[in-house]
Amino acid sequence: MSQQTTAGPNADGDDDRVIAAGVDDEPVEANRRVFEGRGAVVVAALSTLYAAFHVLALNGVSISGMTGGLVDIPFLPAFPMETWNFRIVHVAGALMIGFILFAGSGFPQDEAAETRLLGWLALPLMAPALFSLGMALSFGVEIANGAMWNGIDARIRFNETWLYGAPLLVATVGGIVLSWVHRRRRAGFSAPDVVLAVCGMAVAAYLIVIYGTLMRNSTGTPFAPIGISLAALAGTLLILELTRRVAGMALVVIAAVFLAYVFAGQYLPGFLKSPAIDWTRFFSQVYTDAGILGPTTAVSSTYIILFIVFAAFLQASKVGDYFVNFAFAVAGRARGGPAKVAIFASGLMGMINGTSAGNVVATGSLTIPLMKKVGYPRKTSGAVEAAASTGGQIMPPIMGAGAFIMAEITGIPYADIAIAAVIPAILYFVSIFFMVDFEAAKLGMRGMRDDELPRFATMVRRVYLFIPIIILIVALFLGYSVIRAGTLAIVSAAVVSWLTPSRMGPRAIQKAFELAGVMSIQIIVVCACAGIIVGVISLTGVGARFSNLLLGLADTSQLLALVFAMAIAILLGMGMPTTAAYAVAASVVAPGLVELGINQLTAHFFVFYFAVVSAITPPVALASYAAAGISGANAMETSVASFKIGIAAFIVPFMFFYNGALLMDGTALEIARALATAVAGVFLLSSGVQGWFMGGLTVWYLRLALVAAALFMIEGGLVTDGIGVAIAVGTYLIQRFVRPRPGALVEARGPD
Repeated sequence: MSQQTTAGPNADGDDDRVIAAGVDDEPVEANRRVFEGRGAVVVAALSTLYAAFHVLALNGVSISGMTGGLVDIPFLPAFPMETWNFRIVHVAGALMIGFILFAGSGFPQDEAAETRLLGWLALPLMAPALFSLGMALSFGVEIANGAMWNGIDARIRFNETWLYGAPLLVATVGGIVLSWVHRRRRAGFSAPDVVLAVCGMAVAAYLIVIYGTLMRNSTGTPFAPIGISLAALAGTLLILELTRRVAGMALVVIAAVFLAYVFAGQYLPGFLKSPAIDWTRFFSQVYTDAGILGPTTAVSSTYIILFIVFAAFLQASKVGDYFVNFAFAVAGRARGGPAKVAIFASGLMGMINGTSAGNVVATGSLTIPLMKKVGYPRKTSGAVEAAASTGGQIMPPIMGAGAFIMAEITGIPYADIAIAAVIPAILYFVSIFFMVDFEAAKLGMRGMRDDELPRFATMVRRVYLFIPIIILIVALFLGYSVIRAGTLAIVSAAVVSWLTPSRMGPRAIQKAFELAGVMSIQIIVVCACAGIIVGVISLTGVGARFSNLLLGLADTSQLLALVFAMAIAILLGMGMPTTAAYAVAASVVAPGLVELGINQLTAHFFVFYFAVVSAITPPVALASYAAAGISGANAMETSVASFKIGIAAFIVPFMFFYNGALLMDGTALEIARALATAVAGVFLLSSGVQGWFMGGLTVWYLRLALVAAALFMIEGGLVTDGIGVAIAVGTYLIQRFVRPRPGALVEARGPD
């Protein structure tokens, strides 16, 4: 992304001076291939068709129940798809495009460094991959001709084991291993990766063929065809490998630990002990709605991909540039202005793109250098961006993708979840605002000059660029389905672009769908990988045993049980994208909280909040590490600083546990009072943490008093609020009239 400032009147006589240019440029990951010529055309066509297929299909959806409905595609009336089949195609398409796009190892510096021999060794693996695909299709012909398909017939078992499963596993394992060591230039196709793409198709072909016979009712029984287990085993390996490529090792390691638990759990002591589970039984169930095709994939195949298309259309129409420039026009003049811009811009962008670390890269490459320029230390610059980008995941109405998964898991209407999220989001961003403002005051920072900023009047004249988001919000609260509202927002983004220089014609629309197809790979594969973990939790019963553990802790102290639940949610989320972090934590922790008597919405919001803030929690803080890479600061120092800036996020869930009005559960007066006291509480907390209160530095014991006052205001009761206010007033009076002298302010300020 580029950063520039231009000035001068445009054709309309407006001053079009801007700070941000290129916010909407597509970032290219370090291991992503960039094809040329025919290769680029092929990949563009696959990505475009993949994204467009989902939009067309979803707007013809008729789903009755999670597993029994049809996805009717009006443009292809002869091609109705069962819901499971739709999800299988959804995952398979991501695997196919993902393996072609994302390399399994680094790229060579030049053509001479390519490992061509290893590429040739991969070609023999194509034969078993294609053979397994052909056998899967031939099974479909047999079934169509009346063959009775079951897990007992010896001929069927032999064919599925040795003519389908064995070749598929040979090609899958061989392709994965070769991809780790094969190095191919960035613009070229890699033979092992093409083999893996074919294996993904073979898995999908078999599961779709067998679905209409026994898959729905026989999984987990002796009657399940062995081919289901073999296809699911290969599919699990493919999902884990692609997750490693697009999301790193953290989620893969966690999934591997859970998979090991399936077979080792019978040997473990205490509440971890689980019944013995045969591998065929487990894998025959893991590729169903009890695992990979369950809630996470249900959401990624509907809501998530639809909003990724929406984000791609906003990018294509350069709305992201406008968001950032508008934020600079509004907040750039304030002291430490770029940090406040980061809060505003990252919140807007983060709620759409569904990933904290990705949002850091998109907006942080602009805001972090500007924060350093006005005087913020390097670690603080990165920390502010990481905390603000993480907050985008709790910003309604989109909330990254977590709100959709919460609606899917809990059955609570999406609109209710979005409304409940309003006050917690306000508290989070208000807290970050206080933290950066007090930091700027301590360091004596200035804002940016008028000649460094876009003109507010010019930005206001272009406020129509918010129309797609306004349409989305209005449509949702008028009762339109999420899919219909998202589709209207996509169309409106294309229409609004005609009021800008970045008009979307057929080529730009195709490019937006292509971009959406590429952008969707990471989150779809991550959701599928999270589905593996959810499947393990469901099939082993460890979630229920964890609930019993929480109940035991609650007998001692309910607060202790909540703190333990918080720690587990953060631990499960460390190193994982937000969507996967919440999906896993919701399966392990939330049921236990519900068992404690906490209502479902509060329990899931409690878990969701901590899954989100795991992105800024040391020692594994993905958003903080991404910000450190831009700021040049130490990664661990940045993660500690971002934890400090986002400290309110670790308090807010306890606030709405003790006071349901913060989740809009109460009368208007109760909600207003809860909001007012909560804002006062985060103000006092920020003052205590930063050591700046009512325009001056504060000594250590007054800082402790301010933190205590903030904690008293958590519960929301009249007595505790009164105590908190009294402590705050007493602190002010001591500071105003006694005037204790704080020690010298020491701030390690790195080079700009």
